[in-house]
Amino acid sequence: MRPLTEQDIRGSFVNCSKGEAKRLAIPRDLEERPWDDLDFLGWRDPGAPDRSYLVTERSGRLVGVALRFPSRQRGFLHRSMCSLCLTTHPGNGVSLMTARKVGTAGREGNSVGVYMCADLACSLYVRGKKLPGPGSRFEESLTVEEQINRTTDHLSAFLDRLQS
Repeated sequence: MRPLTEQDIRGSFVNCSKGEAKRLAIPRDLEERPWDDLDFLGWRDPGAPDRSYLVTERSGRLVGVALRFPSRQRGFLHRSMCSLCLTTHPGNGVSLMTARKVGTAGREGNSVGVYMCADLACSLYVRGKKLPGPGSRFEESLTVEEQINRTTDHLSAFLDRLQS
């Protein structure tokens, strides 16, 4: 992914108003992000514990999505799998992220959801740059490049549902 600026990020959101996009918390460490290893930029809002955001490139343009997730805690022994990168995490490592649909459907309260890594670090897990913990990645016959393609395909499918 190419490095993004605050202006790039704020102008990319498709499921919130321009005012909401203007007010959301942008990561302060944009210059330090491992852009070459990211398929999307994802971050949690430090001021709103139930909100997170995701920005990716699709068909040559940026698409930003505001997400919400439950603050309910799961037991440490519970394990869940991310629907995008297929990494399993204990406890709260995976969360159901919901996003308001684009356009009229979203204004009417419709949303779509996907189970994702709660820290939105799917790109780093797939590449082995961040480790989720013992037993969290299973041995795959796919190459890393194929796993990256699968993750981006799953993200695209989510975004398609969001925009339909």
